[in-house]
Amino acid sequence: MIRIRNLHKSFGENRVLRGINLEVEDGETVTIIGGSGCGKSVLLKHIVGLLKPDAGEIEVDGQEITRLGMEKLAEVQKRFGMLFQGAALFDSLTVGENIAFGLRMLTDLGEKEIKERVTEKLSLVGLEGIEDLLPAELSGGMKKRVALARAIAMNPEYILYDEPSTGLDPIMADVINSLILDLKRKLKITSVAVTHDMVTAYKISDKIAMLYEGRIEETGRPEEIRETKNPVVRQFITGSGEGPIKMKLRE
Repeated sequence: MIRIRNLHKSFGENRVLRGINLEVEDGETVTIIGGSGCGKSVLLKHIVGLLKPDAGEIEVDGQEITRLGMEKLAEVQKRFGMLFQGAALFDSLTVGENIAFGLRMLTDLGEKEIKERVTEKLSLVGLEGIEDLLPAELSGGMKKRVALARAIAMNPEYILYDEPSTGLDPIMADVINSLILDLKRKLKITSVAVTHDMVTAYKISDKIAMLYEGRIEETGRPEEIRETKNPVVRQFITGSGEGPIKMKLRE
């Protein structure tokens, strides 16, 4: 499991995280919702060790990771897969090379085994036989699925999803959401997702946590969040311009 305790992070005078407390149980999918710029992606980067907090602790299966050295942290990071918001594929590499990148860098697998692993992961995301295509030849939805195949290539215990449905039409977004559920069932993976899309949050989550002003405002099952009386959470999930959340508008 992942346990976050009293996590704080500032960038200059901008206090982004102000005491985050959150637990992710083994095998569940927790989705963190909140407005743009509220710190969702910052929190995700802390969980995988890409950022160090100013204060607080993060435990992964009982191991506190925020003060680990680079070598020990790298061992923990191998247990994570990450789907980046824009897919983040290497444009000059083929689909197969993109998926194999981490396997070649971080494992001792031979080329035959790597090729088999690439074929297996592409099959899991419904994209058989496209190993030789370049990212420029793929649709937005295909890029997301290739990025997901790359995220699971190392057989991770955890997957982190950064805005998995952003930039996709509603039908393809639903395909990705269904794929996330399918992989959870087949691979028994523990997941943390961040999104501002409530359709995605309701579909993929065992638990939803609302991030607001640097803290977790409310946590609950999708049906509990849907019926919340909390005015901050209610305003966000209904997309209302009226309420305690004040957006900064520019001329």
